[in-house]
Amino acid sequence: MASPSPQGRSFTVRGVAAGLGVGTVICSANMYFGLQTGWVSIMSMPSSLMGFAIFQLLKPHLQFPFTPVENVLVQSVAGGMAIMPLGCGFVGVIPAMNYLLGADEQGPLSLSMWQLIVWSIGLCYFGVVFAVPLRHQVIIRERLRFPSGFSTAVLIRVLHGRGQSSSAQELDAAAKGGFASLADSDDDPLLVDETSSNVADEEPEAASKDVDWAYNMKLLLVSFLVSGIFTICNYFLPILRDLPIFGTVAASTWLWTLNPSLAYVGQGIIMGTETTLHMTLGAVVGWGILSPLAKKKGWAPGPVDDWENGSKGWIVWVSLAIMLVDAVVSLAYVALRPLFANHATRAFTTLREWSQRSRIAALFERSHQYSPIPHGEEDQDEPATLDDDDASIASNDENVGLDDAPAEQQVSTRIVTWGLLASVLLCILTTRIVFGDLVPLYAVVTAVLMALVLSIMGVRALGETDLNPVSGISKLAQLFFALIIPQSHKSSVLINLVAGAISEAVS
Repeated sequence: MASPSPQGRSFTVRGVAAGLGVGTVICSANMYFGLQTGWVSIMSMPSSLMGFAIFQLLKPHLQFPFTPVENVLVQSVAGGMAIMPLGCGFVGVIPAMNYLLGADEQGPLSLSMWQLIVWSIGLCYFGVVFAVPLRHQVIIRERLRFPSGFSTAVLIRVLHGRGQSSSAQELDAAAKGGFASLADSDDDPLLVDETSSNVADEEPEAASKDVDWAYNMKLLLVSFLVSGIFTICNYFLPILRDLPIFGTVAASTWLWTLNPSLAYVGQGIIMGTETTLHMTLGAVVGWGILSPLAKKKGWAPGPVDDWENGSKGWIVWVSLAIMLVDAVVSLAYVALRPLFANHATRAFTTLREWSQRSRIAALFERSHQYSPIPHGEEDQDEPATLDDDDASIASNDENVGLDDAPAEQQVSTRIVTWGLLASVLLCILTTRIVFGDLVPLYAVVTAVLMALVLSIMGVRALGETDLNPVSGISKLAQLFFALIIPQSHKSSVLINLVAGAISEAVS
């Protein structure tokens, strides 16, 4: 029988190795789809399930049980690798430097393998370290929902919790901004000796859990097999990649074809209806209305697939304008709403205090109001007032979450400060090593400082809507540098791309 996991063991070599293995698969998939569509997915729930399945298969050979906290480690490592194609600019900025920069713009710029590695090291630590000081504000104090994180926590709890899902009260609390705790209901940590409970009572529940995860893994493998066979067929039958569903004339003239890739079907399932329906509407408006209109009016007289003179390049400017305006408005709302909310709260509090002092509130009170007598204080002459209650509640709100974890499990302020400073310097240094004098030092420093500010809005948007506006944040950074860097500068476009990449990495 495997020995129980030692108390507090949350970082293990086997967990990191499993996370790297799962993350490699997801990173490869994101690189493939990111280069085609610009979209990547962190896939936190699939990575949690795959990590759990790996250790379930290896269960007879484990020295100590696979715990929920270790499952979080696997998911975190896999998620960090999954987002690398976007965070390091491999699906956007790097291809643009190589294919879109002209000779008069210091291009084309092809980075070597070691330059890409150095560039990635400088970007990957920057955003991770800066996320640590934001945790207490957005998770502990403001209690933002982070729907994907909550769903992943519930999944891990179900996988490790003897098949029992969260109660309705827990789900409702989390929906209102609470936490998806991985702790048991009796406040004991999950890193406990599983042999201490009644074995006879756990056998049916353990069997149910084994059936659940086995069924999910079987479904995952079947989907993997079907998609793989279909992809191989597409490789040997290229016609399947561009089906002329609207006729051969529309396919050759307007590029109206269908690529029935099951991988896109899976990506659409992950992205959800809200995003995919908007993308479908954009495809209809852009390629079904604007593209023929630009061709007919002579705004884009060249072939449709020509980026220079065709409608394919023309509608890109329309889409960029739409996304830029949406990013400005959305991020401005996220940034300014807390300020207006604080001012509104203070104004309401001031008005209430003034009404109480002026006895205006007493006019609307009933004459038979009663106040409960505190237990053990019947001789108290003056009952507790509403202001005292409000002060108590406010005090509790201010102190909530300060001790949400033991001191040994929290990252100290000193480590965060030095770590953030070191990551900023590392980002600046690696950028200078890779691009040299092509990107001035002041531009790199400005991009880093701006990325810190924009990332706060990105985290808040992610916590409230479950969508991280990475693309919008990078476009805001690029717009800012387009205003401060003169067009006569020979590296203006390259500086713009680097600034956008740094903003994406931090967000």
